[in-house]
Amino acid sequence: MENEKQALVEELKGLLEQNVSEVKEQVEQVKSQFYRVYHQELESLKKSAEEAAEAAGEVLENWMPPFDETEQEFRQLLNTYKEKRQQVAKQMEEEMAQNLLRKENIIEQMKEMAKPETADVMNDLNRMRELQAEWKTIGPVPAPKAQEIWKQYQLCQEQFYDLVKINIELRDLDFKKNLEMKTILCEAAEKLQENENIVEASRALQQLHNEWAEIGPVARELREDLWNRFKAASTVINKKHQAYFDSLHEKEQENLEKKQAIIEQLKGIDIEKIESVRQWNEAQQQVQQLQDDWRKIGFAPKKHNQAVYDEYRTLCNNFYKARSAYFKGMRDEMSGNMKAKRALIDKATEILNGEQWQQSAQAIINLQKEWKTIGPVARKYSDELWQQFTSVCDQFFEKKRETEKTARGDKQKARNEKMMQSNDRQKLMRMYENLQQEIKTAENNILFFSGKSQSANKLVDDMQKKIDQNKEQLKAIEEKINAIDNAENSQEA
Repeated sequence: MENEKQALVEELKGLLEQNVSEVKEQVEQVKSQFYRVYHQELESLKKSAEEAAEAAGEVLENWMPPFDETEQEFRQLLNTYKEKRQQVAKQMEEEMAQNLLRKENIIEQMKEMAKPETADVMNDLNRMRELQAEWKTIGPVPAPKAQEIWKQYQLCQEQFYDLVKINIELRDLDFKKNLEMKTILCEAAEKLQENENIVEASRALQQLHNEWAEIGPVARELREDLWNRFKAASTVINKKHQAYFDSLHEKEQENLEKKQAIIEQLKGIDIEKIESVRQWNEAQQQVQQLQDDWRKIGFAPKKHNQAVYDEYRTLCNNFYKARSAYFKGMRDEMSGNMKAKRALIDKATEILNGEQWQQSAQAIINLQKEWKTIGPVARKYSDELWQQFTSVCDQFFEKKRETEKTARGDKQKARNEKMMQSNDRQKLMRMYENLQQEIKTAENNILFFSGKSQSANKLVDDMQKKIDQNKEQLKAIEEKINAIDNAENSQEA
């Protein structure tokens, strides 16, 4: 994206080297393209920051976009463009005001020449031509005055020609010349219909109208037909121009409706009812698809575009905040489980090193029962905690076995059998712990699968089936452990 932005910066620099009064549409197009790329880049950066924060177990708040030198340079170029346009506009206003004064002066002279009492046919005719030539060299006047001053100019010419009754052949010659010039303008206006760039054609048509206004009259019997021809060609261009902008507005309205539909789908995701990892993954996949769809849609109407984007952004942010809170709760739960297991290790160690350890076998067994009721911990701590706990329990029962070797008779045999049952129990406990950890690992792994393909969804389903099978096996092992504990309690009784 940086290369594309830099290319647009260079394009804007090139436009600033041209006449700023003629490149407005090109500048607006470059500006639109640049900020579309710029906002897409910001959205991508923010998404990456959100994902990084989520991976770190944090919630991204008060995110600020990084400083963008290219965007700063582009903005400065736009300011330069605006200053140049203001300068040109100010200069044009001053020039048009001066042009107005010059034309008003010409009209005042023509009015004097059109008065019967001051008319001098021979001298005034030459002066009239000089004033007409001077008029054509004068640029445009302020728009509110243009039509009226042109009418006055035309009226003065007609009054002068009627008043002095110039030679009909000379008048016909002027009419013929004006007819040729206006016919050329008609043909040029009709030719503009072939221009596919309707904005360019409309601008060219305006210039033709300016030239038409500067040309003198034609023969009275030809005026209406000639004007109707020029007006008809102008109407075609004007209708195309209006249709072009109507189609732009229609497309923007269509984009608005598409974006509003996406917002309604986002509103339909009830985060209060999402209660499992799998449901969060499915919801996230839906949100990501809607975000992809949003990026493919163009601008909405200007008066709605920012508001609809803000609503969309708020809904997305609320979803990801809720998702982060859910998984943070899971991490907090595993942290509490780790503290509880460390506490059991400390209790088992205290029993092992205590003076009454021989009478504490049931206490150790109770600790083992309690251990299996505690949920899983983070994988990187699970094996270490389990080894510590089982090591203390093994040391306890080993110490107990060594002490009881001196016992004789049925009591010794019974105790040996009992010890064989605490070893079976230990094996079952290890299996129970391993399965429990395997289930948690699989559930954690599902969090990282948010694929959109059919194969990714199938992998998630297979993992869920494996989790369900392991839970069934976990339940069977628990029943065996409970059976051993009940048998031991019966023997002691």
